[in-house]
Amino acid sequence: MRSVSPQQQLDLFYSMPGDIAARDAQDLMSWPFFSLAKSRRSAPIDFAMGATWISVEAVAEHGMATIWDADILIWAASQLVEARDAGRPTSRHIAARPHEILTFIGRGTGKDHYERLRAALDRLQSTTVATSIRQQHQRRRHRFSWINEWRETLDNRGRAVGIELILPDWFYAGVLDRGLILTIDRAYFALTGGVERWLYRIVRKHGGHQRGGWSFDVPHLHLKSGALSPLKQFAFELRTIVRRQSLPGYHLSLEHSFGRERLIFKPIPVDPFVAAARRVGFPVEKLA
Repeated sequence: MRSVSPQQQLDLFYSMPGDIAARDAQDLMSWPFFSLAKSRRSAPIDFAMGATWISVEAVAEHGMATIWDADILIWAASQLVEARDAGRPTSRHIAARPHEILTFIGRGTGKDHYERLRAALDRLQSTTVATSIRQQHQRRRHRFSWINEWRETLDNRGRAVGIELILPDWFYAGVLDRGLILTIDRAYFALTGGVERWLYRIVRKHGGHQRGGWSFDVPHLHLKSGALSPLKQFAFELRTIVRRQSLPGYHLSLEHSFGRERLIFKPIPVDPFVAAARRVGFPVEKLA
């Protein structure tokens, strides 16, 4: 009997053009799934907190998927949620032009950016994750790669004109669950530091728009980051971020109590029209 490929089994979802809001998966915002370093990381992430277990493994050839690579998953989540809300059918099998992905995540569209996109897709495909999150029985783990497989279509000159990728069931199910998706500020894509990007996502997840804000002990944040850097260096990076106040939409501060350092974050009141413009990437200065 002839075997059927995953592409033949799944309907093909074509990406939607135009400006759409950026959406992120709350599970990916809360837990240490990605490398925060720009240098290649092969060391695994082994994380446990209560009933939550996460193991992330990389291959030496490509290294672990990074928090910058995760921008592709944010793009995919944004596409799927936009289509779902518009009443369009969705699928784990997505087709898009590389230009569309790169433009959405705030990257350039030169040859070097296309090469980086390919490398990011390779890391997402080769990084494996095992987790108890969203499993009926917490002791059972779901194992997957961020991208099951991907391929590109080339023109006569060998230039990439299209990309197809297949998302894992675990990610796809989380994206289509309305309670597990949050809209993020498009200014996120301009953040350059790994810890800085990770911190925005966890602040957005836990702080949300609560007027009173939220807070975490710095050692607890260090554990949740999955970073290889020691606590002392991690705390130094946090202080730098607090000093710069670079996270869009939030004000950060640090306080010391009972011998421990604690990060406090509160949402900055924003005009609703400005907030809506930022979500879809509209230049805020045009509203002035």
